[in-house]
Amino acid sequence: MNTFKKTFIAIILLLSLSLSGCGYNTIQTQDEAVKASWSEVVNQYQRRADLIPNLVNTVKGFAAQEERVLVGVTEARARATSIQVTPELVNNPAALQKYQAAQGELTQALKSLLMVTENYPQLKSDQNFRDLQAQLEGTENRITVARNRYIAAVQEYNGTIRKFPSNLTAMVFSYEVKPNFTVENEAAISQAPTVEFGAPATPAN
Repeated sequence: MNTFKKTFIAIILLLSLSLSGCGYNTIQTQDEAVKASWSEVVNQYQRRADLIPNLVNTVKGFAAQEERVLVGVTEARARATSIQVTPELVNNPAALQKYQAAQGELTQALKSLLMVTENYPQLKSDQNFRDLQAQLEGTENRITVARNRYIAAVQEYNGTIRKFPSNLTAMVFSYEVKPNFTVENEAAISQAPTVEFGAPATPAN
């Protein structure tokens, strides 16, 4: 091995050790964790959106007169799914806030719809509706878990790139603090919205 190759290898080794010691590898790992957890958030929100058309049609079959609520859910879903979700969205505070607001509006619209179903015993006892109810409840739980994991991943990442000396590494490689989900009440993220309807009513003869 000639002197040039030895020198080159030595430089590479020194750079590797330097990057490892200044937090570069940690930043890379945590950045990938943020991306992975964000993908799960998006997947679960999409799962919920996919359930809504069947839910709306089922409710419409028993409560067509609740047009205002049904239209509200449909329009809220349209707004939520119209936002283009790109990898860059998690680095854009305004875009993330818009996405979160749209999903929040859909959550509230769904709550209104589910409250209305309390007035229709036959709907509550319908097997298709009960299946959709179970799927929606499971999805809301998954959304909560995915959101919590994303929040934790972003907090860990942001903490790393603010600390010395990894903050210098972040500056050199243009890694910036990421925006995070916000809620008016932090305790709200620890539990999914309630979508239970109680015991099924006995259908009228």
